[in-house]
Amino acid sequence: MTSPTSPTAAAEPVPLKRAIGPKLLVLFIVGDILGTGVYALTGAVAGRVGGALWLPFLVGFFIAVLTAMSYVELVTKYPQAAGAALYTQRAFKVPFFTFMVAFAVMCSGLTSASAASLAIGGDYLGEFVTIPAAVVGVIFIIAVALLNYRGVSESVRTNIVLTIVEVSGLVIIIGIGVYALVNGLGEPSRLVHIESGEAGGLMFALLGSTALAFFAFVGFEDSVNMAEECTDPSRNFPRAIFLGVAITSTVYILVAITSSLLVDHRVLAESSGPLLEVVKAGGISFPPQVFAAIAIFALSNTALINMMMASRLVYGLANEKVVPKGLGWVDPRRRTPVIGIVFTTLLAIGLISTGGIEGLGDTTAFLLLCVFTVVNIAVLVLRRDRVEHAHYRAPTALPVIGAVLALVLASPLTGRPVEVYARAGVLLAIGLALWAVNWLVIRRRQGPATEPAVRD
Repeated sequence: MTSPTSPTAAAEPVPLKRAIGPKLLVLFIVGDILGTGVYALTGAVAGRVGGALWLPFLVGFFIAVLTAMSYVELVTKYPQAAGAALYTQRAFKVPFFTFMVAFAVMCSGLTSASAASLAIGGDYLGEFVTIPAAVVGVIFIIAVALLNYRGVSESVRTNIVLTIVEVSGLVIIIGIGVYALVNGLGEPSRLVHIESGEAGGLMFALLGSTALAFFAFVGFEDSVNMAEECTDPSRNFPRAIFLGVAITSTVYILVAITSSLLVDHRVLAESSGPLLEVVKAGGISFPPQVFAAIAIFALSNTALINMMMASRLVYGLANEKVVPKGLGWVDPRRRTPVIGIVFTTLLAIGLISTGGIEGLGDTTAFLLLCVFTVVNIAVLVLRRDRVEHAHYRAPTALPVIGAVLALVLASPLTGRPVEVYARAGVLLAIGLALWAVNWLVIRRRQGPATEPAVRD
């Protein structure tokens, strides 16, 4: 008999439960992409571009498709959790760089969830009661953690319900737009107006607004981190990601057109619940409180999925030995990464007090644009790595274009506020400190020449 302390007697890692089929995956992606970006940040985007609100979403869609193609190739080639971190390590084999990319992705999920939580406590909740947004955010993040711990099936089923609710809200907005057109309401001339005076020109206005609007297209990164919980990911991911991005982009553009048609961009920019302004200006008797409730559910969905992504990313990194193994511990009964859930929840609670909705959303977009630049390069580097199973292959020119465009949108050319770069810098500095601590622990255990290792 083997002793309890021997390697063969050590408990085998508990695998994640494969509970997400193709339909659930499409709904997961649609539910993740639709959310804070359109319900809360439409006004902020309008404040940067003016009445031509639909244009940044159209450009953002084009860039999102390019990056999505790279992700599809990589996730079908390496159907594992950890996403961008896994691809970075396989391509460049530099553990420190891998860790920083992974930490940036995790932080983007947490800043996104924090932005959604703050938006819940803004003008939408203000239709019912006035409570400090930070208090609402903390309470909500804790509730999300409890649901996340209960299990992926429960979380994804909740996502389905919330997705249906949030889509219904956007259908209402589009319906209001159709009603306005039929009845001659609104101001069509707004749709071609670009507010370029303060931004230094038309190009900078478009770059700045697109950089923020891109926040609305980042759901496919979250879905990649659910790869080990999907059935047949090599087959289901390509269709799910492309269909999800196409559906959401169409909805975004129609909602943006309706918003600009009915509400001046300056009014939208001043509201944390811009679509509520559209409902009130739509010329129909739709109860604002009903729409506010729908928006709260939609924002809840964004926070739920981003917190799911962040905890699964920690799990994947622990399996890859980038972070301490204990962070990847899975509850044998619930089969969920409980330590990762606790860790990311604590970080999200801390982030809620660091900035407003627009600032956190812009930080999310900046971090992910940097990551997407790396991923688009990684997909080209990994073309030399052959795998036995069939997988999707993107046309070579597209990752190149995707990398260049993502880098441009991450640059100061967009006129992004300095505080966004400062916040991202602080977050990455925390990651650097964690790396140093992890390196010192491993060095003490295994010898001075050792650094945190990542499996290929």
